[in-house]
Amino acid sequence: MTVIGVTGPTGAGKTTLLSLLEKRGFLVIDCDKLYYELLDNDLAFRQALEGAFGPIFLPDGSLDRPRLAARVFGDSRELDRLNAIVYPVVYASVEQKIRDCSQIGVAIDAINLIESGLGALCTRIAAVTAPPEVRLRRVMARDHIDEIRAAARIAAQKPDSYYHKHCDGVLENSVECREEFERIAEAFLEDLTGG
Repeated sequence: MTVIGVTGPTGAGKTTLLSLLEKRGFLVIDCDKLYYELLDNDLAFRQALEGAFGPIFLPDGSLDRPRLAARVFGDSRELDRLNAIVYPVVYASVEQKIRDCSQIGVAIDAINLIESGLGALCTRIAAVTAPPEVRLRRVMARDHIDEIRAAARIAAQKPDSYYHKHCDGVLENSVECREEFERIAEAFLEDLTGG
């Protein structure tokens, strides 16, 4: 089975590439969404997080994201501690979904695909990148945030050179027209998958 990992910085256009893979018959696993599903349904996972970080769940059971973020962002040791809990749980769930998949292939959508070890499950790894100024506009429009907050998100992410070093293919998305990018992305997928 073909397993394509899709990664890259926020606002680059990964969603477009993933939707093209879905149209080709791939199961798309959104690791961000999967993380929140696991938080809702995996008691051992929740307990491990609370054991490491204290009361980080609200009375309704949802994650107190600001509280956890305040604890881990800006402190690399705490972030490493969080990732040491999260990555294995997400990895095991993705691995099970791949085993259970009856579709033509799987596309794994993960911003931390390489760092988490999920890249080891992939036949091919693709990154979608875009110039910072293009990503800035997209993130501001998509998330309804100001330029300062959008720029901070972008600055916290890996440089394009990281993706060129670790991926089988890098798709640059500098066009404004979605239809044009879809055409470019289709040709990219042809090259990446050999058909």
